[in-house]
Amino acid sequence: MEVARQMNGNRQTPWAGIALALVTVTLLAWAGLPLLGLLAVAGVWIFSFWADRLRPETEPPVQRLSERPDLDAIARGAMEATIEAISLPMILTDETRILAANAAAREALGNHLVGQDTRVALRHPDAISLLDQPDGASVVAPALTVSDSLWQLTRHSIDNKYRIIEMRDRTAEADMSRAHTDFVANASHELRTPLSSIIGYVETLTEAEDKVDAALTRRFLGTVLREARRMNHLVVDLMSLSQLEADKHDLPAAQIDLNQLAARVVSEFAPEPGGPVKVELEPSGEASGMAVRGDVKQLEQLLRNFIDNALKYGDGETPVKVTLSPGPRDTVQLSVRDAGAGIAPEHLPHLTRRFYRTDPGRSRSVGGTGLGLAICKHIVERHRGRLDIASTLGVGTTVSVRLPLVHEAALARA
Repeated sequence: MEVARQMNGNRQTPWAGIALALVTVTLLAWAGLPLLGLLAVAGVWIFSFWADRLRPETEPPVQRLSERPDLDAIARGAMEATIEAISLPMILTDETRILAANAAAREALGNHLVGQDTRVALRHPDAISLLDQPDGASVVAPALTVSDSLWQLTRHSIDNKYRIIEMRDRTAEADMSRAHTDFVANASHELRTPLSSIIGYVETLTEAEDKVDAALTRRFLGTVLREARRMNHLVVDLMSLSQLEADKHDLPAAQIDLNQLAARVVSEFAPEPGGPVKVELEPSGEASGMAVRGDVKQLEQLLRNFIDNALKYGDGETPVKVTLSPGPRDTVQLSVRDAGAGIAPEHLPHLTRRFYRTDPGRSRSVGGTGLGLAICKHIVERHRGRLDIASTLGVGTTVSVRLPLVHEAALARA
């Protein structure tokens, strides 16, 4: 009220309105209006301006301090809602504590981190160092969540009080980069070994000229030929693996009868006249119902690789068994079993890795490239199947593949 009284006391005489009224009266007098009319007009003008100035002003409502909105809380709520809608892990912090974390961050670091001291919650020295760095700074923190993880953390300052820490999981990228590096190193090593052997034998023959007898020359040339073929097999497998990786998302559309395909591949390993049987096919006993969608060449390559491995690492006396049987959940199971020495359990999870060998010396001596099972794994993945390897030391190894069956209705439409 005191403010209103001061405002009313400060009101001034409306000189501008009086001047406008006098100008109007002068013009009307010049136009010939009687004196009484002129005075009436002037009075109305002056009174209207003065009345407007005397009208009491409405006092603005006074808002109590306790009723005013908490702008800081509103801002925090908006920031929390914003980061919650983002799929990347994000943490909202002030100078010391974690104020909020979205669902992705809570999943990565745990639900308990909200309200914790930022340095205690992050734990990792590299992550903690980010708190003292300028806006936009980024650090890489290995093993932030689990031992083999790799995270990139970036700091974004909102104002002098709040900041957001963005987390990006780089584990998959690091694994791919490491796998690529290992693959190049292993491929280079696998190619360099036979190439060095070829160069050494050829140099010996070239420098010796006629000093090497015919028998030794033939032996050297046989070694050169064997190593050259090994290099060729390795290059073919590398190209095959590259093609499979390029086509892994394309589901094959051709319908293939696995009974016929298995019979055709097994016939390639038929014994010489009078020789022992190396591979035996145990068909499913069903004339139909073993159709799958697939790539004929790739499935033949798959079965050949399985049989080759079984023959290389079997006991050499017991025939390799190839079996077709109905599998669970509308699948067909193709199995290849040998009676060899078996594989130790610790090796089984790694058998489909590129260039992985349980016995490198024996593998190279029998002509293996170390890529056969890696190729088979990619073929099975492209056909949306499942690959299983079971082995018992002293008993043998069984490699099985389950592929989805083509239903009778689909066959009828085809």
